[in-house]
Amino acid sequence: MKVKCVLCEKVCHLDDQSPLAKRLRNRPIHTFMCNDCYSRISERTRARWATGKFTLHLPADDKKKLSR
Repeated sequence: MKVKCVLCEKVCHLDDQSPLAKRLRNRPIHTFMCNDCYSRISERTRARWATGKFTLHLPADDKKKLSR
């Protein structure tokens, strides 16, 4: 299966029977990132996290909204 990275637009080949290929085929909204882009983003995120100024914005629970 041919897939294109959403960031660098590099075309990669995946095994048709791999779990990632099946996930991309069955749920087209999922996107693919090549290993180079994935590692670059993860390194930069870890560096930002190490500064102490990185905040992770998680969605609020629906239970908390209902109890107020």
